[in-house]
Amino acid sequence: AGMNGTAISNFTCVIFNVSFMNCTWHVGRTATEDTQYFLYWRPLKNENLTECQNYIKDTCGRHIGCRFQNVTIKDNIPYFLVNGSRSGQSIQSYEDISGYIIVEKLTPPLNVTVNCTEASRRCSIWWQPPHTSHVDDMSCFKYEIVIQNK
Repeated sequence: AGMNGTAISNFTCVIFNVSFMNCTWHVGRTATEDTQYFLYWRPLKNENLTECQNYIKDTCGRHIGCRFQNVTIKDNIPYFLVNGSRSGQSIQSYEDISGYIIVEKLTPPLNVTVNCTEASRRCSIWWQPPHTSHVDDMSCFKYEIVIQNK
């Protein structure tokens, strides 16, 4: 339902600092300046849909994203719905139930410790994995170490 080309595209959500999430999208290719979008989501299947409370807007005042705080995803697959209207006409809706649109930007590893000995000319480096919002298996992380001799 809705006018062709009015649905959003390139919907992506990024989680950062463990519990903050920004979702963004591009307006539909036939969307006019009076088109307005509304994002609804639910982190759990049995919860009610809630509307975004902190929209990101473009220069026309159209909603092109949302900022969330205190987000918990864990093992759940969230549901997202973006719908809207223009001049009282409905636009095409966008739904995502895959969970693949969520990317997490991790914090750096914690408590990095380096111990070097001159006699053996060797260094040992230890660290704790970064905090994450929804990854419990820390063995899936891979690290790259860049050593510079100063």
